Amino acid sequence: MDVKTLLLQQWTSCLDEEDWFPPLEKVLEDITLEQAIWKPVKGEMNSIWELVCHLLFYEKRLLMRFLGETANEPQAENNASTFRLPTETLENWKETKQEYFHVHRELEKILAKSDREDLYRQIPGERSLVLELKSLALHDAYHIGQIVLLSKMQGAWAGKRSF
Repeated sequence: MDVKTLLLQQWTSCLDEEDWFPPLEKVLEDITLEQAIWKPVKGEMNSIWELVCHLLFYEKRLLMRFLGETANEPQAENNASTFRLPTETLENWKETKQEYFHVHRELEKILAKSDREDLYRQIPGERSLVLELKSLALHDAYHIGQIVLLSKMQGAWAGKRSF
């Protein structure tokens, strides 16, 4: 199996194709605004929505850098600020999810169309596309696990699922 095929499999399993862990699109499907902003304790734990914002930040930044649109890339003072929420409304929660799904799919399209040269080309401010997507897929899987745990803590996780 070549690296592109492997990465495509990893990338789709993070969003919409079930594998060893549930894909984020399914995990977020029935999460309400109240569940999205809920935190079990004050302090260091992030909410589901904050985690989605964090994932979106890094994927959008990579997409903008790959496209050479660095003026449009998201900015953050530090990693902690990548978890920052917009105004907490149902519309903004829906928009955050849809933007994340869109950006993830755009990166998937780029990967699918990429030849070897594109895969290993240095991205401004990053490593190569292949290394960044590999790292982001692992990063997504890690945070998807946290999101599943938060949904289970709230009783929002169905008792019996296919995964």
